[in-house]
Amino acid sequence: MQRQRHIGLLGFNHALATSLCLPMELLQSCNHLFLSRRQSAPAKLSTISLEPSPIRVSGGIQLDVDEVLSDERPLNDWPQPDILIIASRWRHPLRGGPQRRDVQQWLRQLALRGCEICAVGNASYFLAEAGLLDNRPATTHWHYFDDFEQRYPNIQMQRDHLITQAGSLYCTGSVNSAADLIIHLIDRHWGPEIAQRATQQFSPESRQPFANQAYRGEHSARHGDEVIALAQSWMHRHLADTINMKELAERSGLSQRSFQRRFHHACGQSPLQYLQRLRLDAARELLKNTNLAIEDISPLCGYSDVSYFGKLFRQYYSMTPGQFRRSVRRKLFAIDSGD
Repeated sequence: MQRQRHIGLLGFNHALATSLCLPMELLQSCNHLFLSRRQSAPAKLSTISLEPSPIRVSGGIQLDVDEVLSDERPLNDWPQPDILIIASRWRHPLRGGPQRRDVQQWLRQLALRGCEICAVGNASYFLAEAGLLDNRPATTHWHYFDDFEQRYPNIQMQRDHLITQAGSLYCTGSVNSAADLIIHLIDRHWGPEIAQRATQQFSPESRQPFANQAYRGEHSARHGDEVIALAQSWMHRHLADTINMKELAERSGLSQRSFQRRFHHACGQSPLQYLQRLRLDAARELLKNTNLAIEDISPLCGYSDVSYFGKLFRQYYSMTPGQFRRSVRRKLFAIDSGD
């Protein structure tokens, strides 16, 4: 039985409502999917605030919160979530919370024990003020690029990426990219089928795979193992080819066992799992953005057997390639339906 993870959503007065509500709805949909199968909900969600409840977020909406980070409350009594999502602020991000010393100490303690902290938009200022992003990659809302770089010259600002990852710290440049990040976390913690079903409820055509857009400071091809990085690059360039893992190991100058071990250590998954996800992500993009027949897409993504491709696609995404294309195209081209 999976351990239930505690997910905290940190809000405050003048927070952007969607930066709290969209992640919350995605995670609740994940819970509902488990409950519909008569399984325990995998996530316990709680709202956390810097001010007394209720808080007033953008649009004048009032939101009740479960926990308040009061300076009168002992720090060791503050919530200890496994995942923390910090909302974006409608006004300048340094008004309030980021400069509170107790909040900074709390964030450092959470990071130290491995909490995954996700800063939405200009919430990256919270992590920067706590000193958690020094000499690490980060991004923020585009409006604050210059201000962020001037205030925090030691941070590796990534203007061209909407998501950055530095260990267990994530920054996103917008609410939409935050939704992509939440889907990635659902996938990683509870599997691709649950992630895909959650995505289906929230405009699948607008979700972009995390791996396609994230700058990952300590993962993927930036994990520091040059041999494995070269193998990953070779996989990217030869998706349509037959890739034999034994031959790839030999190409890397390693035994197959050593290659498997080093790849898993660097990437957190086996070479075959990595390759399958690359190919299926490529297939999704072709299904969405081209008129190629499924029979043509399958070999382009390395699958000579179309029926096997369809079976694997359904296993990962809980729908056939044709169903995925229809669900996406129906929404993408609805504007042309009256022509």
